[in-house]
Amino acid sequence: MKSSKPAGTPVSNEKPNTDQDHTARVNRRGFLKGAATGAAALAVTPAAEAQTPSAFAASYTAPSYQQMQRDTGLLTPPTEQRAVVRPGSDLMVQVLKDMGVEFVASNNGSSFEGIQESIANYGNPPNVMPEFITCLHEETSVDMANGYGKAQGRPMAAMLHGTIGIQHASMAIYQAFYSGTPMILIVGRDDGFIQAHTANDMAAMIRSYTKWDAQPTTLEECLVALQEAYRQAVTPPTGPTVVVIDMELQKEEARDMVVPPFRPAVIEGVDVSTARTIAQALLDADNPRLEVGALRTPEGVRAAVELAEMTGACTSTAATRGPMSFPQKHPLCGPGANTAYDYVLGLEANSPNLSLQRVTVTSLTESRDGMGVGFGGLRIEGARQREGQNNNNRPAGTLLEIDAEASIPVIMGEVSRLMTNEKRRQIEDRKARHAAANQEAFMTALRAAVEDKKKGWDLSPVSTARIYAELWPLIMNEDWCLASPSSFSSSHHMGLWQHDKPYSYLGGQGAGGMGYGLGACAGAALAARSRGRIVINVQTDGDLNYTPGALWSAVHHELPMLTVMHNNRAWHQELMFIQYLAGVRGRGTDRGHIGTSLRDPFIDYAKLAEGYGMKSEGPIDDPTQLAAALQRGVETVKNGEPYLIDVLTQPR
Repeated sequence: MKSSKPAGTPVSNEKPNTDQDHTARVNRRGFLKGAATGAAALAVTPAAEAQTPSAFAASYTAPSYQQMQRDTGLLTPPTEQRAVVRPGSDLMVQVLKDMGVEFVASNNGSSFEGIQESIANYGNPPNVMPEFITCLHEETSVDMANGYGKAQGRPMAAMLHGTIGIQHASMAIYQAFYSGTPMILIVGRDDGFIQAHTANDMAAMIRSYTKWDAQPTTLEECLVALQEAYRQAVTPPTGPTVVVIDMELQKEEARDMVVPPFRPAVIEGVDVSTARTIAQALLDADNPRLEVGALRTPEGVRAAVELAEMTGACTSTAATRGPMSFPQKHPLCGPGANTAYDYVLGLEANSPNLSLQRVTVTSLTESRDGMGVGFGGLRIEGARQREGQNNNNRPAGTLLEIDAEASIPVIMGEVSRLMTNEKRRQIEDRKARHAAANQEAFMTALRAAVEDKKKGWDLSPVSTARIYAELWPLIMNEDWCLASPSSFSSSHHMGLWQHDKPYSYLGGQGAGGMGYGLGACAGAALAARSRGRIVINVQTDGDLNYTPGALWSAVHHELPMLTVMHNNRAWHQELMFIQYLAGVRGRGTDRGHIGTSLRDPFIDYAKLAEGYGMKSEGPIDDPTQLAAALQRGVETVKNGEPYLIDVLTQPR
């Protein structure tokens, strides 16, 4: 597999860091760090020593005056003498550059300050890729990596501060693991400071739901580990990987150490003999079909399109359920002219004949779950249930556990060798018949969807169907990405929009947890920013309140993201559950709102966004005002600024 390279060098959108003009200002971790060391110094008095265990007293070293001054931001850095000429963290950043990692998202932490400083200043002129993306919470930084990875099919990095950074980020890591999203997690380790922030084996905290981890002990091992983390992340089964890097290695003098050349991952497909058998079956069939699920990268999607066109096979698509699947409006996508298929090849989807499906990262849980937690969705029966849901429970024939994307080029090579002029004429005729039938099927489904979405069109609060319906004509000719989960807003895009790009819809949160949407959409907008793309975020209100600080990151980094609030003023699923249960118990439903509704007071999301510096408007409860607001939002986002519209909506 060739290594992925970014489409273009990202534009640096760094804004002046006003905190640098106030050296006495203390960040949250710097303050905690200084306060802890200062308190420890004051505590080690003769009286305190008498009450301290002897082992601790023997091992304890009080911080120096300079150390305390530095931790509280009161120590002036040297201006003439360089303590380190070529810091190890510069080489770490060079490794990320060599691998094409565009972004490192992070909430500041002292345990990775060496890497952070190198990201800002390495090189001449100073580094712009990877770009440091400032987040207000670790969960947001990992959610952004999740959204980016889904949109691009390759990793960005997130950086975490020790034990507490891992704990803040753990929910987002769990979601990414379930989704199989490739990403690199860099964890800073500073064993010389606050002991609550460090551990011997920090990766153990998330080992059950990450694919691979390493804790290198030398600078050279750090560089190799970062490269292996990338390879592991993108090699099936794809998923999050972890590298724990000690502060001393970040600050070590590298001298004349050479950065090892990056060796891209090699991903195996089917062997030539198997590919020839598949190719022959596709060419011998009078009515072949490709069942297409979620491939790994945009290159895989393009290959699937080429295979369908070479063989004249009609196809299915999973593009309305998640990224990296067959273009929905391609002439061959649909039921085809005849649904009596005589050979079906599954590409990351079940088939009654032959399926090529890579193993999923959840299959690693038995070997990685050293503590025996037994996460429900990662148990064998849970994983099988999820796989069945992902493939719509289609009947399965022969299954080859091998990556479909890597197999398609091998199959196409054999199709080319076996192709005859007569077969080519038959295929062209079949393609024409499929195209006509699929267009008719598409229009029939669209007309039915439009009629269905008219229900409640003029209601106030606004129907969720109207949000999607009035957005579509505004974005249909743009390069767009719907990055937010849609199940809680009834997934109206499935029937109304055309999902023709690998990133048209990024799907739901992997583990079904809340707090994912805003950060993931911001990550998708990172991918979109330099590529002429815009991101749509139909944002549920309960979800936004977990990590609203992602609004600030979107403004600070000028992300092209339109957020339309699905503001039903409740955690509506839980409201329905409680009301149903109360009814079953014969207690009535009038008190089901307790603990499930966001009222008294209502939250003004437009003002919340404004407080973070984002252009916004609302709340809108009159459906006749919606289209104009959406138009303003789309135009603002096309100009490179995020925008939020607060819409008071029907529950679903």
